[in-house]
Amino acid sequence: MLKNGTGTSTTSIEGAAVAKKISIGIIGTAELVGRILKVAKAFPSFRPIPVVYEQECDAPRLAEEIEDEVEVLLASGPVPYQRIRGEAAVKVALHHVPLTDTGLYRALFRLKNTLGSEKRLRVSIDTLSRPTVDKALQEINETRIEPIHYEGSMYASREQLIAFHRQQYESGLCDAALTAEESVARELTELAIPNEWLIPTDPNITVALERALLSTETRQSREAQVVVGLINLDQFEKHVHVHASEHEVQKLKLDIHRLLLDYVESLDGYLTHLGGDEYLFFTTRGIFERVTGGYKSISLGRSVYDRFGLSLSIGMGFGRSADEAGTHARIALRKSKDAGGDTCFIVGEDRTLIGPLAMTDPLEYALSLTDAELIKQAEDAGMTSGYLSRLMAQVARTGRTDYQVHELAAMLDISVRSTHRLLLQWIDHGLIAIAAVEKVPKGRPRQIYRLAFLRDKAGI
Repeated sequence: MLKNGTGTSTTSIEGAAVAKKISIGIIGTAELVGRILKVAKAFPSFRPIPVVYEQECDAPRLAEEIEDEVEVLLASGPVPYQRIRGEAAVKVALHHVPLTDTGLYRALFRLKNTLGSEKRLRVSIDTLSRPTVDKALQEINETRIEPIHYEGSMYASREQLIAFHRQQYESGLCDAALTAEESVARELTELAIPNEWLIPTDPNITVALERALLSTETRQSREAQVVVGLINLDQFEKHVHVHASEHEVQKLKLDIHRLLLDYVESLDGYLTHLGGDEYLFFTTRGIFERVTGGYKSISLGRSVYDRFGLSLSIGMGFGRSADEAGTHARIALRKSKDAGGDTCFIVGEDRTLIGPLAMTDPLEYALSLTDAELIKQAEDAGMTSGYLSRLMAQVARTGRTDYQVHELAAMLDISVRSTHRLLLQWIDHGLIAIAAVEKVPKGRPRQIYRLAFLRDKAGI
């Protein structure tokens, strides 16, 4: 039976590869930095350096202090971003997590739940521009929200924003406040002014991290870096001897070659047979990292075993040149053989060792790490392992846990009617929750369903 690698290594992946990771400075309040760090776990190329401030006016100074330690900076929102841009002399790439309509919808939904969804609400809003708010409200045909915008400077102080919201509320011009500043939200709460803190959603954070990653020189060079792979069929000669004729042996070799070609094609790579039981292939580092889920698992091993009853030893080499990558691939293959085969190791450009990789599909690897309680909970609710796998894969890829019914139907590859029936069953068992109701210009309101069981496990 196949061994299921755990991602551990003779030289730990965290310790060995850390020197080659891309340092990213994350600047913001404690809560937002925590949320960003949680999402950043899905980006194995990053080495986050978190910096927390109490007041946004400290952001420029903190950015200058860590500039020499990082390759890119990520501010937790538009306010610290604007301050860093305007007041700090930093030369590294600077990005921020944007506040989009999804964050606004979340805050408005929470406000309406708190104050009553039927009444007309007058809401004072800072940071978000008037066009952004007006467009978002028009898209959902929301006519019961009357926004009152802060018209002052984009560099407004905490005290100025508090004074704006307080004046609007105490003069009876608004019923509640929306603010992008955590400290302002805390102060308004202490003043007993109904408010919601406008915070970015996890998909917003994911997009910001992707943009930051793609902007770095290290990433741009690594994405196109040549990766060399060597594949060896374990004990192939013994397997050949069970076949009665040379014709059957040749057919077996052709079938194996075809399967390997299919896998390398998924890597946009090139495969060649070196003779006997060994194959060589080339791909690029960016594609290999994505397909293996950040160097965690490789599905080829399971495919070959299921089809032919053969195990593989795989060696992957990274390098600054094709020759160096090939040398490292041979070292990695030797390590796989020394470990008894049926495994994969990677040797990096600095000769650090990563592995063993799990010889299975990345999704199966993720499921193998899922606690038995979750799987039992899903089974009790009538959720098949296939549906569970697809939902977990989607959440892992996008970071989203909220979906409309037609999105879930497409994900599960079943009709909308069947999806509605399953959702009712899963809601009864507490797996799914209704997160919001979205109004549309024509027709019935649309419900937004939350994959509560995955959200809880992910700590979102």
